[in-house]
Amino acid sequence: MKINNAGYDHCHDADFYIDRPDGSGDNLLLLLKTDSIFTIDGKDISVPAGSVFLYPKGRPQYYRCVKGHVFENDWIHFDFSSEQEYQQFLALDIPFEKPITMDIRFLSYCVKSVVYENYSDNPCKNMTTDCFMKLIFIKLHEHLIHDTSAIHDTQFDMLSTIRNKIYSKPFEQRNVDGTAHEVRMSRSSFQRAYKKQFGVTFIEDLNNSRITYAEMLLTTTTLSIDDIAVMCGYRTYVHFNRRFKSKNGITPSEYRILNQKVI
Repeated sequence: MKINNAGYDHCHDADFYIDRPDGSGDNLLLLLKTDSIFTIDGKDISVPAGSVFLYPKGRPQYYRCVKGHVFENDWIHFDFSSEQEYQQFLALDIPFEKPITMDIRFLSYCVKSVVYENYSDNPCKNMTTDCFMKLIFIKLHEHLIHDTSAIHDTQFDMLSTIRNKIYSKPFEQRNVDGTAHEVRMSRSSFQRAYKKQFGVTFIEDLNNSRITYAEMLLTTTTLSIDDIAVMCGYRTYVHFNRRFKSKNGITPSEYRILNQKVI
């Protein structure tokens, strides 16, 4: 698989839009971290944050941010290296030009790895990016298989929306009571339903989203630890440090030293 261009965790202003009547000349994979508007065959569709969208080569590409909001996404422009590789992809039954809403955290990690490898001088980077791309497609296929047998009801949709919100905006201040009210559930019903649906409590998931975001900032920016703590929704460094060390076994400063790629 040939990677032509890729980007991770890009944030665009509220006037962002893409207008490519002839497409981009290749296939395009998008991981959407904010709500978006796509125009397909002349019709606008709303695509929620936490969605995957694939454009095939040669198709028009029209998408934009929701009015008054920023646009955040990961993206990969790519070509299949052979007809056999393309047929292997088609066998996975991943739809083009149809949003796939799911937990995109692992896929976003894969895109981040593709970006790093693609712009590195690693001697095996082509093999590595090829593996990550295939892994992305396999996980999409796996989700689609599971999704067809899942029961989609109002409660599921509401809980999924909440989860997408905390992972796309981990810095927002949230608590159990306020979030339960947002989905029109009692505190106890919300906590039980969330744990049953996602296998973790709401508070655990909220902290995971914040620490995941912190890990990204620590390894790709030169922001101070105090600034990162605030950007991840923690009011004090002490609280941030305790949560981070509980998850990773080391402090944020130690994590940065061991993992930082951009200085």
